[in-house]
Amino acid sequence: MGDTRDLLHGRTVMITGASSGIGAAAARLFAAEGAAVVLMARRKDKLLALAEEIEAGGGRALVAAGDVTAGGDVERAVADAVDAFGRLDGAFNNAGWGSIGASLHETDDAVFDRVMETNVRGVWNCLKHQIPVMLGQEDGGAIVNTSSIAGLFATGAIAPYVAAKHAVLGLTRAAAAEYGERGIRVNALMVGSTRTELMETAMREVPQLEQAAAARAIQRRLADPAEVAQAAAFLLSARASFITGSAMAVDGGCSAI
Repeated sequence: MGDTRDLLHGRTVMITGASSGIGAAAARLFAAEGAAVVLMARRKDKLLALAEEIEAGGGRALVAAGDVTAGGDVERAVADAVDAFGRLDGAFNNAGWGSIGASLHETDDAVFDRVMETNVRGVWNCLKHQIPVMLGQEDGGAIVNTSSIAGLFATGAIAPYVAAKHAVLGLTRAAAAEYGERGIRVNALMVGSTRTELMETAMREVPQLEQAAAARAIQRRLADPAEVAQAAAFLLSARASFITGSAMAVDGGCSAI
């Protein structure tokens, strides 16, 4: 008879970008699937409300507010996770930022810097501090990084975002290759247009954006954040034990056409 326990039973999982969108959906799902969740984002008030919701439902949650672009904040969050729960079994490095509307030669340096700092430096910082903990565990761990279909091809998004999400995939594959024999699996989600807080803001600013984004997908719609979270949960679970270094598309078929 198969294992009937929850998908992430007994695991401790760190989630960045947990205050809204995909990260918040992942926190709710992972907790429902039996994980103790460590919530990291800059908006502490949002994290506290989410943790209260999770705990009211019988789950376990730790708030570790901070900025992924600051290595010290990430190091502290990882240490807090270990102090609270004894180990770190998984990480969903999901925090990201992007903007739309400027050609490469018209993009401000400040925009380039913020995109690269959040999407690339943030994932780098997380890997750098999560991996040593997992190396010290007999059974290693699993990491999922949020990339994008912009990490596979140019999507019409601004050039820095395309470059950053390609870099996230590169970091994922490099880490998978380096630590696979030591029990750590590292995968990336190549996410299509998703109805997040950031996307909703962009669609208000550019009314035609939703129709254009939906038209790129075979399913002709945007993803719900919970659908992306389901893919992350699977990759973090033992059911994905032979999957590492992969780029899993969660894009409604956008990358197939």
